[in-house]
Amino acid sequence: MSDVPFGFSPHDPDDKSGQQNPFDFSQLGNMLSQLGAMLSNAGSSTGPVNYDLAKQIAFQQLSAKQTTIGFTPDQSTAVTEAVHLAEMWLDPVTSLPAGTRTTQSWSARDWVERTIPTWQRLCDPVAQRMSGAWVDAMPAEAKQAAGPLLSMLGQMGGMAFGSQLGNALAQLGAEVLTSTDVGLPLGPEGTAALLPANIEKFTEGLERPASEVMVFLAAREAAHQRLFTHVPWLRQRLLDTVEEFAHGIKVDTSALEQLAGQIDPANPASIEEAMSSGVLEPQTTPEQKAALARLETLLALVEGWVDVVVDAAVGDRLPGAGALRETLRRRRASGGPAEQTFATLVGLELRPRRLRAASALWKLVGDQHGTEVRDSVWDHAELVPTAEDLDDPLEFAERLGNTRKALEDPIAELERTLREENPDKPSED
Repeated sequence: MSDVPFGFSPHDPDDKSGQQNPFDFSQLGNMLSQLGAMLSNAGSSTGPVNYDLAKQIAFQQLSAKQTTIGFTPDQSTAVTEAVHLAEMWLDPVTSLPAGTRTTQSWSARDWVERTIPTWQRLCDPVAQRMSGAWVDAMPAEAKQAAGPLLSMLGQMGGMAFGSQLGNALAQLGAEVLTSTDVGLPLGPEGTAALLPANIEKFTEGLERPASEVMVFLAAREAAHQRLFTHVPWLRQRLLDTVEEFAHGIKVDTSALEQLAGQIDPANPASIEEAMSSGVLEPQTTPEQKAALARLETLLALVEGWVDVVVDAAVGDRLPGAGALRETLRRRRASGGPAEQTFATLVGLELRPRRLRAASALWKLVGDQHGTEVRDSVWDHAELVPTAEDLDDPLEFAERLGNTRKALEDPIAELERTLREENPDKPSED
């Protein structure tokens, strides 16, 4: 899978050398005309990403990789029983009630099909802004010369984005273990889903019973569902942050002439290669970097909370829980599916350092203030820890205690504040 997001490249976005002649109008027209033949075979999907093409590519690659598709009745029963057991173990260690309304076993193809709606919400803002930026930055005379062929340029971008997404989904579909394996609520709300075939491959070489691995992963899935179901602002905040990043995208369209020379109309794959080569290099702004940092922090907090809650639920019940916990951390650190997907989507990688810091913070808050207070932090987005809090969890825990006191007895807290501000003033008591 490509390591760059929709047309993004690892090159320095501030390097603008060799871009003094933005447009050759004859080549622009020729390029767009030549693309017409291939666009008729791109499917009926409309919008900034060709999702028909994405699914087609993903299904083709998954069919080539897998010797079996789907799962056996025994596997489906094992998933249902594992989630049921995990929910019972989670009840005493979190104040958030069960969020799972239905439990399902998915094949890799099921995962692609069921998560496409959420991928659309994540990918469309980035792709839409990229596509729109190309047109917005074109000189008026270039737009006039292109005329109705501008829509063809949009279709070309949709095919390129769809091709990249299809490749990413194929790799993810062959590796993900649960519906929340990448840290996002990708599946339908309230649906706890595990992929038995992928879990079976994951279990090979772990030297742990398959049933133990299944229950451990079911606990993680169930914990994610509790959080995403009962923290109503969380799902939207994650998507809004991606949109914030997309809103600031700027593309240097002076390289369209170079793009024309890289595309072979007889080879659709050349579109993706051209788009991912950095020809249409976006200029990363400080606002975008801030949005990515917020997204990274929020995802780390989600994963950290799940890590702590699951450890409390299964740590004393599953002999291999500690080893499985560390295995998943190493899987993430070595560039697992979550990191690769976000790198393809928005250039974001989930740093294990942040995940460990988030776990340490939630563990500290729970130890000092109890489970109910720890989980109540999710009640309001304003209370959720920041990146700075991950660097100083002790300060956050102390501040949280003061905040809770203020909420429980605001008059007493106001009097305490006044005494601190005026230490020489005698008490009225």
